[in-house]
Amino acid sequence: MQKGDLVIQKQNDYELIDSGGGEKLERFNNIILRRPEAQAIWQKSLPESKWSSASAVFSRVGATGNWKVHTTENTDRLSVEVGGLSFNLRLLPSKHTGVFPEQSSHWSWLKSKIEAQVLEGKKVEVLNLFAYTGGATMACLQAGAEVCHVDASKFAVDLTDKNLQLNKLRDKPVRLIVDDVRKFIEREIKRGKKYDVILLDPPVYGKGVKNEVWKIEEDLTPFLKRITKLLPAKPLAVILNGYSSIYSHKTYLQVLSGAFEGVEGELCSGELFIKESESNRILPSGIYARLEN
Repeated sequence: MQKGDLVIQKQNDYELIDSGGGEKLERFNNIILRRPEAQAIWQKSLPESKWSSASAVFSRVGATGNWKVHTTENTDRLSVEVGGLSFNLRLLPSKHTGVFPEQSSHWSWLKSKIEAQVLEGKKVEVLNLFAYTGGATMACLQAGAEVCHVDASKFAVDLTDKNLQLNKLRDKPVRLIVDDVRKFIEREIKRGKKYDVILLDPPVYGKGVKNEVWKIEEDLTPFLKRITKLLPAKPLAVILNGYSSIYSHKTYLQVLSGAFEGVEGELCSGELFIKESESNRILPSGIYARLEN
């Protein structure tokens, strides 16, 4: 472990039970999920009998995949609480569930930063880009911020809306926008808009609303340089998240540092980990770079 690394452990509604052999075994609420995990190249700790009792198993089929469900419970109506936030669980063909538990370390950090500002009577405006199903959006709203949530996926934004309702946050100051993030920020720059906090969770490869192609190796650096136009001289925070095993968090740190030259703030970076509940092992689950004041 290094300074800057963030680790989450077992929670009431979530735990990483075991990992290994290219898979991970997790509990979401009262169902057990078995799905692929590229980082887990070590041996499993638990016997196959434990793994074979999973409620649902994900299998690859071509470029996508499917879930084989072994429970009578309606998984589409299941909610799970992670990091103090409730999510509608979804078994998606991408193998994902609509929630990334490792991100809860960021949520608690953001809440403390924002709450300190709100207690001083300051208004905090947050821009959440590539915002997915709204974990960071909800954390910031709980802390008293105003949030603009942007994602190119209508499905993700619709699920965010449901998550907001589940957490009784729909009446808070939030804008939910389905748009290509690059086009959106260009409009915000023209409007002269500024945000105290900007959160980014870009994919390695993706497509916008009108099939605009995003390639992180080509688009991230110029995108971050444009983002600086939306920041005050001393922003409260910027978080850049990543999931690709191709890049190190130091890569993200250097990209952020170069693009944000002249922006005041302290930079740090690290890995995101989830600790297994049945052992002392930790599963690498992402990287991040962060600027804060």
